[in-house]
Amino acid sequence: MEFHHVPVLRDETIEMLAIRPNGVYVDATMGGAGHSFEIVSRLTEGRLIGFDQDAAAISASQKRLAGFGDKVTYVNQNFKNVKSALSELGIDRIDGALMDLGVSSHQLDEGERGFSYQADAPLDMRMDRRNSFSAYDVVNSYSEKQLEEIIFQYGEDRWARRIAEFIVKERQAGEIKTTLQLVEIIKKAVPKGARKDGPHPAKRTFQAIRIEVNGELTILRQAISDFVDCLTPGGRLAIITFHSLEDRIVKTAFADIAAGCTCPKEFPVCVCGKKPQGRPVNRKPIVAGEAELLDNPRARSAKLRVFEKVKIYQV
Repeated sequence: MEFHHVPVLRDETIEMLAIRPNGVYVDATMGGAGHSFEIVSRLTEGRLIGFDQDAAAISASQKRLAGFGDKVTYVNQNFKNVKSALSELGIDRIDGALMDLGVSSHQLDEGERGFSYQADAPLDMRMDRRNSFSAYDVVNSYSEKQLEEIIFQYGEDRWARRIAEFIVKERQAGEIKTTLQLVEIIKKAVPKGARKDGPHPAKRTFQAIRIEVNGELTILRQAISDFVDCLTPGGRLAIITFHSLEDRIVKTAFADIAAGCTCPKEFPVCVCGKKPQGRPVNRKPIVAGEAELLDNPRARSAKLRVFEKVKIYQV
């Protein structure tokens, strides 16, 4: 299957990045190169560094961006390694970066990856297939309490306790190996009346397990700080989130980095030494318009926040 990724909030993201034709930019999550194509198309003497931990995404991006030659450098790593990867490339500063934190259309649509609750596949959900830990391990080895916690925290599902209970009970009869096995268990756990309205009953649990498998939220806060550190003055970091937990982390991280000092308010003087590094460009997140939603319903939950590095203090 062709690796295809509809770039969510494409026009808004490109506008907010304020691309400099001779700048160095990072696409932290290349996917199918939808955003990457738009960025590199606007570069003259500039350069794009594309990260993705999914080898299939890197391969697809190389094909799509082949016409841009050495303007594009591909890094088959998680964006949490941005500082070390850029250092190895001899790059100490970048003019902008994008993180699209959504699962690509390809990963959802290609059944064998196990991301979708609408296709039967082995329980996998690994974005980086070099890792051995998968959704199978979460579903079959986590305790009932652990399952409840991740489904409640990462999936924000009010039926987390029942879903965890039903998973543990079901696996006593045998391993849970496929996505549709898990879907049927979740359907049994969620009361029929609660399944009439709203999203698919398995959506939140699948989201929670995917986040746990890939450590998505644990790396995000530090990665935001690292990307801001790498920006040149005036450079921008754009982040597209798809659920409230991600958006909350991004909003809080931007506010903290903009505030600088973390000393308690009762301290008469700052002792932490942290200085403001910039400002959030938009106070409220940018969301998809009706026209985009008609073409791409997956954009409904997308939120775009942007941070600009500002040289306020001399170091």
